[in-house]
Formats: sequence, structure tokens, C-alpha cells
Amino acid sequence: MPSLDDLKKRIKSVKSTQKITKAMKMVAAAKLRKAQENAEKGRPYSQKMQNIILNLTKSINDPNNAPKLLVGTGQDTTYLCVILTADRGLCGGFNSNICKLAKTNFKKIINEGKNLKIITVGSKGFDQIKREYEKYIIKKFSFKEKKQISFNEAEIIGSEIIELFKKNEFDKCILFFNNFKNVITQIPQAQQIIPAETKTTESLDHNSTSYEFEPEEDEILEDLLPKNISTQVFKAFLENAASEQGSRMTAMDNATRNAGDLVEKLTINYNRSRQASITKELIEIISGAESL
Repeated sequence: MPSLDDLKKRIKSVKSTQKITKAMKMVAAAKLRKAQENAEKGRPYSQKMQNIILNLTKSINDPNNAPKLLVGTGQDTTYLCVILTADRGLCGGFNSNICKLAKTNFKKIINEGKNLKIITVGSKGFDQIKREYEKYIIKKFSFKEKKQISFNEAEIIGSEIIELFKKNEFDKCILFFNNFKNVITQIPQAQQIIPAETKTTESLDHNSTSYEFEPEEDEILEDLLPKNISTQVFKAFLENAASEQGSRMTAMDNATRNAGDLVEKLTINYNRSRQASITKELIEIISGAESL
């Protein structure tokens, strides 16, 4: 049984931890508001970009001469998976949920006899992925020194993806990130960005107007598709930023409450041990007095 001194030190230690988790919760709550605003503002832009590409795609007469970023290589043998996670921990299951979805896709790709290549963005994702799939990782990125991810970082990732595609290093590229829904819920997503997804979306206008393009559709797509890669990566960064802060806020709130519960239990044990110690001393004094 721990001594009274040990219990007192433990209570002091847990209270100090509780102060830290409470402070982290407040910081995450303050950052969450801005991150959520950025994520919500970025969604219409990235969605509109997809819709423009879809409209341009419908106007292409010869798919064989269409840009490769739009239609792909025509093969389905090599997959590039880009895992976007955080560089910091203490955010609940945020990083683990993304890696779990990614690993499920990895197993499916490998079981189908296809080639797998991985790019990790964020040190926490790299730490989890390398345990089982280190030999498939071809590049890793970390922006730990950046206080806030900007479009420049998204362009770095986008340029790397396009460069690999031009070298025929892969046939399909999939992004893995967390889609922010609310403070409690963040949904892991797997979005294919190469070849571009051309499915009709709900946000696409049903009564769309017919436009005349200048220059031709093919030329516009040649310029627009590379930008779309960076745009979709940046959208994933924004969604991740909001999801990370929401997950950290929830995790630190739970940790603060758990620390409070632990302090209560330790305090009860301390009081019981102290009472037992006092009672024992009284019994010894009374027994000694009676023996005289």
C-alpha cells in the first residue's frame, strides 16, 4: 500500500496534468473556430473546381487525346497513396483513424496483386505506417515547423504527385484525410485525384448553361488539372486542420474529466490511509498507557 507521502505526490502530479489538459482544451477550442471557418470556406472552391472540370470533360469529343491527368494511363496496376496526418499527437483517434482506413486500402491493393507506393505527409502518419509498410514508402513530408499550413505546402505535395505521374510511376493516386463534420465527428476519407473523378455531384447545377470556351477545352484542362491536384490537397489540409483541433479538444476534455475522477479517488484513499494511520497511533498510545 502506498504511503501518505506517495499519495500526496500522486495527487499533486495528477492535478498538474489536469491543468495542462484543461489549457490544451482551451487552446484547441480557440484554434478550432478559425480552422473550421477555413475548412468551410475551402469546400465551395474545391467543389466548384471539380464541377468546372466535369463540364469541360463533357465537351471533349476524343477521349483518347484527353489529358492524362483526367483519363489516366489506361492501366490499373500501380497505386500511389498519399496519407495526410498531423505532426503532433494528443488528438485522440485523429491520426489512427486515417491510418486505419489507409491500411485497409493497402491490404486490398496488395491482395489484388497490384503495386503500392506511399507518400506520408505528417510525422504521426509515417510512424504508424512504417511499422508494416515501410518498404512501400517512397517519400515523406513533415511541416512541423509551420504554424499554419498554406497553399504553398499543398503545391509542394501536388507538384511531387504530378512529377511522379509524368514519370509513369503510378496509374492512380488516392488521398487519405479526415473530413470535418463537427467537434465530435471526423470521417476518414479516401479521395481519388488521379485520374480525376468525373461523377456528377449534387452541387452541380441541373439547369447548367452551355458555354463557349476560349481556348479549347483540352487546353484549359491541361492548365486546370494540375491546379486541381494542389487544390484538392489543400482542401484535405484544411479539413485535417479542423478535424485535428476538434479531436484534440474532445480528447483533452475527456482527459481533464478523467484526471478529476482520479484525483477524487486518490483523495479518498489518502483520507482513509491518514485516518487509519491516526487510529493506529491512538491505539498504540492507549495500549502503552494501559501497560503502565
